Amino acid sequence: MRNLLVLAAGLALALPSHAAGARFALGVERGFSAERVADRVEAATGRPVTVIGPFAVAVEVPSARGLAAMSGVSYVERVRAQRRLAFTPSDPLAGRQWYAGRVRAFDAWPKLPILPRVPVAVIDSGIDADHPELEKRIAGGQSFVGSSWKKDTQGHGTFVAGQIAAEVNNAQGIAGLAPSADLLIAKVVRSDGTISPEAEARAIRWAVDEGALVINLSFGGVRDPSNSGRDTYSALEAAAIEYAIEKHVLVVAAVGNGDKAPHEPWGYANYPAALPHVIGVSAVSRDGSVPEFSNRDAVFNDIAAPGEQIFSTFPRVLTGDRNTCAPQGYSDCAPTEFRRGEGTSFAAPQVTAAAAVLIGEAPLLLPDQVTALLERSAVDATSARGCRRCSAGRDDYTGSGVLDVKAAVDALSSPWPPADQFEPNDEAGARAFTLWGKRRRRIHATLDFWNDDIDVYRVLLRRGQRMTAVLRGPRGAETSLGLWSPGTKSVEGFTTDSRQLVALDSEGAIKSVVHRARKRGWFYLQVKLSTPLAGPGRYALRFVKTKPVKPPGEARRQGRTGSSGPGSPQRRLEALRP
Repeated sequence: MRNLLVLAAGLALALPSHAAGARFALGVERGFSAERVADRVEAATGRPVTVIGPFAVAVEVPSARGLAAMSGVSYVERVRAQRRLAFTPSDPLAGRQWYAGRVRAFDAWPKLPILPRVPVAVIDSGIDADHPELEKRIAGGQSFVGSSWKKDTQGHGTFVAGQIAAEVNNAQGIAGLAPSADLLIAKVVRSDGTISPEAEARAIRWAVDEGALVINLSFGGVRDPSNSGRDTYSALEAAAIEYAIEKHVLVVAAVGNGDKAPHEPWGYANYPAALPHVIGVSAVSRDGSVPEFSNRDAVFNDIAAPGEQIFSTFPRVLTGDRNTCAPQGYSDCAPTEFRRGEGTSFAAPQVTAAAAVLIGEAPLLLPDQVTALLERSAVDATSARGCRRCSAGRDDYTGSGVLDVKAAVDALSSPWPPADQFEPNDEAGARAFTLWGKRRRRIHATLDFWNDDIDVYRVLLRRGQRMTAVLRGPRGAETSLGLWSPGTKSVEGFTTDSRQLVALDSEGAIKSVVHRARKRGWFYLQVKLSTPLAGPGRYALRFVKTKPVKPPGEARRQGRTGSSGPGSPQRRLEALRP
């Protein structure tokens, strides 16, 4: 009791009665009476105390100093009005969009947010441009297959576009998941349902040049590393994607459905989802399981979203007789394959919409930051959440987990993931980032095991010039530092052509390579991450190039040998050794 009185006196001095207060909740330890704790707090502070329940009490005081030390108090928490009502679209068919609730598409706001417009390219089969849900959301379009982009005879593009950008709160139909998205429509699907890499590449270039910040690709071709005859890798497609990444455009793609693969489920993500920096999206069912059609992939499956029983917009000319099917323009009146829409094609637009929301909320975000935010905030798919085959953490079935838009938006209030200004720099040759001019350079960048595990820098060395490069990789991760000779075309895995690898260091926390050039040329510094991390990891790379020195034999011929003073080339080179 005496100790309590002393504490009370101290608090009375610290908490003058006239000071404005903040509201604090005090947890009650098990075995203690909430009423007794309330009496003690009131005696100590001179303020009225509210008993919230047997587990906590609340008091308004200028400072919580000393309260946590009181007997029976388990924690002290400042009470802030941090919870908000979730916005619920008033669109009459929004209730059929179960997927919007699953990914908490509108839970981040108490009312419809007013955000900057975000151009989103839907590269697909065109769009029903006069659809009342979509006509005001279209910023432009172009066809790359001859027929008008304003007509969609397949229905696929209109379905995808509606998920992203259907008008919200317009007293009809559904609600698009990205209220601020403006649509750029590129038609690339031919009448037989196929897409040529040339049309796709031209469409990507057009979308980027038109100002798209996000591109949705709900299509793909089979990837099979074990069978080159079946594998559909396209260098043209990869170059177009790289162009988009260069221009800081985020690309989202479906990992693909196994119905086009040799068997279901298929163990590899389709192209273009299996290209660097592309967000690959797989599907989950309503019960949380992963459907058989959704391709698996240990690396390129980045995130999952609902991909069964999807309801969306559909071209009105394809939705049946007005007298027998209403309302017109929605997938409940579509042909059978769209009526209960399923596929990773319809999972990807939800991630595209979430990316547009994040960019609308924070326009300065770069694509790799958006990717990290989406993956970091995803809900881990586990057996407890319906996916019996999913393991804790990242897995082949759902990548980082299931999309959670509210969690991603909330994450914007914390420090953002680090950005990498040098991307894309994933290969040698013209695809490396060129470091011009300076003899000394310090670089800070990121690596991501799943999306960007290799960075390559192009450095010019003159004959007789020596370079020392030192790497400090992400904490807790294994990295390698290699130097490749001029003429190298590919550095993937350090194994393409070992004769072109002139130096390699993969030991220890700090890696270094040293090389003196025998002739002038562009060399390639490669940083490779070998350890999975939870998101991007930062590294520091520095290099120093000496002034070119002539080979000893040539120096003797010119009568400049024998110098051993502090200014000699030999002494300066020794000082640079790590």
